[in-house]
Amino acid sequence: MRREPRSAGNLLRKIVAAVILIPLAIVIVAFGVANRQLVTLSFDPFSADRPASSLSLPLFILVIGLLILGVVIGGVATWLSHGRWRRAARRFEREAQVLRGEIAALRRTPNGGAAAAEATKPPERLQLRPPVQ
Repeated sequence: MRREPRSAGNLLRKIVAAVILIPLAIVIVAFGVANRQLVTLSFDPFSADRPASSLSLPLFILVIGLLILGVVIGGVATWLSHGRWRRAARRFEREAQVLRGEIAALRRTPNGGAAAAEATKPPERLQLRPPVQ
């Protein structure tokens, strides 16, 4: 089995990903180490002293969790907004499949579909001579 050589685009993509992801990972680790103190996330707007439902967790987990939640919500919103384009692409693919089938059927005819093409061609236009005076 022959392997294809790596393309320059694939290598460039890996380099750019490394240049972005390595500093990002360093920043995330530094943020997590610097923000280990516990914070209380309360879901009770009426009682600040003794909330009915609250959650205590490190600040960096809260911030990173909210960032991940924002990315997921943005992805879902984008996916939902592109629904009409996906629907149109499916419709065009169905039409293309029908047309491919018609082309294959025309190619299977004995004269290569010339008779079918002539049958669907509109009749020639009537040519009249101008009246003679």
